Amino acid sequence: MIPLIDVSLILLIIFMVITPFLVQSQIQVSLPKASTGVKTADEQVLKVQLAADGSMAIDGRAVKFQRLEKELTLRLAKSHKKTVLVEADKSVPVERVVAVFDAAKKLGAGKIGIAVKPED
Repeated sequence: MIPLIDVSLILLIIFMVITPFLVQSQIQVSLPKASTGVKTADEQVLKVQLAADGSMAIDGRAVKFQRLEKELTLRLAKSHKKTVLVEADKSVPVERVVAVFDAAKKLGAGKIGIAVKPED
């Protein structure tokens, strides 16, 4: 019985050490402000984050820009009318945002949009 308790405590320690690294894998995006910003709480929203340093994440998982269409195909195949919401940093070139919009529309996204921070 004691070896089983030792193994479970070691697993607990491992998970406690690994958790901060998993949380830090999300990229930070500084959204532009807009007076007409609306909050959405829809489960059918697929979030694509574009950071200023060129990194990209889809639903919190980091992906390379070259694999954008493959990743979107996998996630959009589960539902036909899914909304793609692009969270682009203020300094990201508009060409990258348009490339995400183009790929999403080509793969059959129901709606596409861009996230902004509401003005206070």
